[in-house]
Amino acid sequence: MDMSIVIINWNTVDLLDKCLLSVLANRPDCSFEIIVVDNASTDGSQQLVIKNYPTVRLIVNAENEGFARANNIAIERTRGKYILLLNS
Repeated sequence: MDMSIVIINWNTVDLLDKCLLSVLANRPDCSFEIIVVDNASTDGSQQLVIKNYPTVRLIVNAENEGFARANNIAIERTRGKYILLLNS
């Protein structure tokens, strides 16, 4: 795996959807994975990822861990040689 793309989300379902659509429409020229960390959203973000993006790895936090901690949670689980922290 060449690259891990990490996206942190908290109640931004529309931005998350547009972000994932953009990444998948403009795929990197290397092997990659996408990891979304959801910080206990209540706007349907988790359901969006599960339903529309089955290849995306979803990590669901029970509470809002904050941006930095959520990135650290994802980084611990990445498989890529390189990590891209992408804001939605």
